[in-house]
Amino acid sequence: MTSRSFIRLLVLPLSFILLAKAAMSEESVHQTIERDGQKLQLHINSQFDPDMQIELQDWVVFIAETLQKVYGRWPRQEWEISISPAPAAGSDPIPWAQVHRGEMDRVEFYTASQVSADELKNAWTGYHELAHLLIPYRGWGDLWFSEGLSSYYQNILMARSGISTEQQMWQNLYAGFLRGRADSRFDGQPLNEVSSALRKKGGFMRVYWSGAWYFLAADVRLRRQSGGKLTLDIALEKLNQCCANQRLSVLEIVNKLDELNQVLLFQSLYQQVRTSTEVPTFETIFASIGITIKDGTVTLQQEGPGARLRQQIISHTTL
Repeated sequence: MTSRSFIRLLVLPLSFILLAKAAMSEESVHQTIERDGQKLQLHINSQFDPDMQIELQDWVVFIAETLQKVYGRWPRQEWEISISPAPAAGSDPIPWAQVHRGEMDRVEFYTASQVSADELKNAWTGYHELAHLLIPYRGWGDLWFSEGLSSYYQNILMARSGISTEQQMWQNLYAGFLRGRADSRFDGQPLNEVSSALRKKGGFMRVYWSGAWYFLAADVRLRRQSGGKLTLDIALEKLNQCCANQRLSVLEIVNKLDELNQVLLFQSLYQQVRTSTEVPTFETIFASIGITIKDGTVTLQQEGPGARLRQQIISHTTL
């Protein structure tokens, strides 16, 4: 679930929730999208008019193909996306979304009843939700890890699909880390405690962007330690090949990532971040991959080993 949609879900009136459940029960238009023997079951609520259904199909095909830019395939052999109209009108094209873990993972979207495919493609929410499927997470515990993964990869997927440029991607990550740093109400408390109390007390930006820092740090360290032969994409793909049909705790995930990739990185970094008392410093990582910041704007160096490493994150390549 996205940080934005999760906050809204907590404060939504009962009438919205009841209307949403009623919308889910309406007859839907079903379509099966197949890629390389894998299947995506798409359910679009019939309350959408026919033209809008076409826009939604176009959007889903686009973001689903974008998800393939991590492993070269989808994380699950068969999965679902369901789309219903949001009962309340607003400026956000996707005001609510969430992932349901089960025998078949399902991503549930509530969108504006009239919105173009291009508007939906430019909304980060779709990429964020689909990125949750990259790990076999059991659905609870260490929420910062799951949401951090999606916060990091939503930006990578948008850049790899051409929705944003490389400069825009790093500018967005920079802005996110600043939001996390500004959410300082619970600074001094370990991240795992803030994450556990998130639904009751808040601290969303601190939780989400501490998690995003974890995955940025892991990606950069993997590439450096392996001389560019290992990447976060590759590490997560190995986990998917091993354990896609399992439901693992985060501690089980990080231990398995170290084991499968023969590194000592994910578990130790996990312990470091979960006990952190504020969003870790990101400026050092940025500098190491050729990013400078002046007056709130990121500038990307084009030459040097750090710059090449950074460019490979976007291009989905190794050395």
